[in-house]
Amino acid sequence: MPNGTPSIKVKNVERLGAKVVLHGSDFDEAKIECARLANAYGLAFVPPYDDPLVIAGQGTVGLEILKQVMDSENLDGIFASVGGGGLVAGICEYVKRIGSPKTKVIGAETFDGDAMARSLEKGERVTLADVGPFSDGTAVKIVGEETVQDLQAIARWDCQGGQ
Repeated sequence: MPNGTPSIKVKNVERLGAKVVLHGSDFDEAKIECARLANAYGLAFVPPYDDPLVIAGQGTVGLEILKQVMDSENLDGIFASVGGGGLVAGICEYVKRIGSPKTKVIGAETFDGDAMARSLEKGERVTLADVGPFSDGTAVKIVGEETVQDLQAIARWDCQGGQ
């Protein structure tokens, strides 16, 4: 985790039995250190958002929302926070496949952490020079490769009328 991670997050992760290593000034620096440690010690590195199985797991949030809505055919939209893009991509996958094609999934980013919006606009991943500290849980400089591909495919699907 980055050095500036709120202590409540660190304590709760430790409470669940994990060894917490604080490194770097932001998520991206901590992620690089995590990959280095995994390689050095022969550990599995599980990306927090750029893995199809992780995205599918995060997408179950969309499934739960659809289960709780009385009339999912008339659900206009779902808002989801965007960091690396796994949560919003996963929600999109579930909602577009089992919900109403009319339901919009709207990704919400901070104005100084809008790597996904810029990446989708450009058609490729964009790396931000830095990200603001307001939303530490979504503060990434570069979004996931898998998530951009998923969201681009979903956008094409929406434009083709759910075909």
